[in-house]
Amino acid sequence: MKRIAVIVFPGSNCDRDCLWAIEQAGAEAVPVWYRSGDLAGIDAVVLPGGFSYGDYLRAGALAARSPIMASVRRFAAQGRPVVGICNGFQLLTESGLLPGALLMNDHLRFRWQLVRLRVERTSTVVTAAYREGEVLEVPIAHKEGCYYAPPAELKRLEASGAVAFRYVEADGRPAERANPNGSLQAIAGLANEAGNVVGLMPHPERRIELVLGGSDGTPFFRSLVEAA
Repeated sequence: MKRIAVIVFPGSNCDRDCLWAIEQAGAEAVPVWYRSGDLAGIDAVVLPGGFSYGDYLRAGALAARSPIMASVRRFAAQGRPVVGICNGFQLLTESGLLPGALLMNDHLRFRWQLVRLRVERTSTVVTAAYREGEVLEVPIAHKEGCYYAPPAELKRLEASGAVAFRYVEADGRPAERANPNGSLQAIAGLANEAGNVVGLMPHPERRIELVLGGSDGTPFFRSLVEAA
């Protein structure tokens, strides 16, 4: 059975949600404490949501310097799957594994709501089970989720197909009112060129069963297990 690690930091609060989602997708979910440097026997890594280190300094900034992240960087460099959700996405940008930064929401408030995402790229470790252009309904819960990158970097990201998910209306069209945090280009999630490192602000682990309101997140974890 494939083994997928969920890295637990002080302040993580979505680790158990991710562990459950991974198990439902058919893999062994392995919690790994942030002080560990060992990813032996692990087939994929998930950096979960929450408030690692209380989001002091910047969201993800302190966690990016924790002992486990050196192992995560080596793991990613080997082309193996590394996924960051919400605080995990912030951590990926702080670690340099993905470009850009997650800034304070443009309305300067924490926001929890359902959003719609359009799948922009299916050649990643978490999107292979979706169709390109498919629209998903997934919750967000963040205060620092506004994606930013300099204009030249944004142009490069768009040209290279790095955008994995984009905030859209129900009909699949981007619109200002569909963007919950002011992210540039309505970017909700990014992947590296190889597609093995993916970060997104919405929470697919909170949308894997009908009792949770829907199962649009289920293919996300099935894709990850298949890629692991």
